[in-house]
Amino acid sequence: MLKKSLLTLTMSLCLSACATSPTGRTQLIYMPDNQVNQMGLQAFDSLKSKNPISRNQQSNQFAQCVANAIIRETGGQWEVVVFEDETLNAFALPGNKIGVHTGLIDLVDNQDQLAAVIGHEVGHVQARHSNERLSQETAVNTGLSLAQAVAAPQSAMGQTALGLLGVGAQYGVILPFSRVHETEADTIGLDLMARAGFDPKQSVQLWLKMDKASQGGQPIEFMSTHPSHSSRIDNLNQHMNQAIQLQQQAWNAGKKPRCTK
Repeated sequence: MLKKSLLTLTMSLCLSACATSPTGRTQLIYMPDNQVNQMGLQAFDSLKSKNPISRNQQSNQFAQCVANAIIRETGGQWEVVVFEDETLNAFALPGNKIGVHTGLIDLVDNQDQLAAVIGHEVGHVQARHSNERLSQETAVNTGLSLAQAVAAPQSAMGQTALGLLGVGAQYGVILPFSRVHETEADTIGLDLMARAGFDPKQSVQLWLKMDKASQGGQPIEFMSTHPSHSSRIDNLNQHMNQAIQLQQQAWNAGKKPRCTK
């Protein structure tokens, strides 16, 4: 009886809450966007209070410059914070928040490689991936209590909620985006960076650098929810011609970012 009720509920949610991602993929979007945005704001405030923020003016100006060029293509007001963290990471949260780790800034060679990462992370937000994951979780499992859980990030429920938003690793909870979400964010991010005037070919160079930095420690693809670096590069190359055309259009329109590391 319980299984039948859950199945009925899930089917009802699918009928009433189906949405379409920027790439045309069907999604289950059940949570109100304003509620998910509020969770993102709370999570970002928590991260800022618990993690050291970089005061390096050059790093902050570099990250802000690259992010601003991407943001001009998405619209809205975004907050960008550089965290003192040697890991090769960046993230974006619902509510228009972007975090960049100093380790990633140290790794990249140029503005285009950083744009590839920031474009990818903003792609997750544009595609409402956090909402999709929270919707799947609430529809099947835990109810709207996740929305309140972010206020207590150290609790078990709070860690689950933060993980679903995409920042769980900072709290020792590994709940990565699915392979579908990662590939979709790569595609959206590639178009975003190209429309902003960055060189999309540098996205491939970035992942080659990430592969080298991992020193062969990248998990085999079928054992991980994340695509392998080689699979990710193949996907980027499949969309490269279109991205190059978008970059040319951006250059013709005078969009030529000049962000210095």
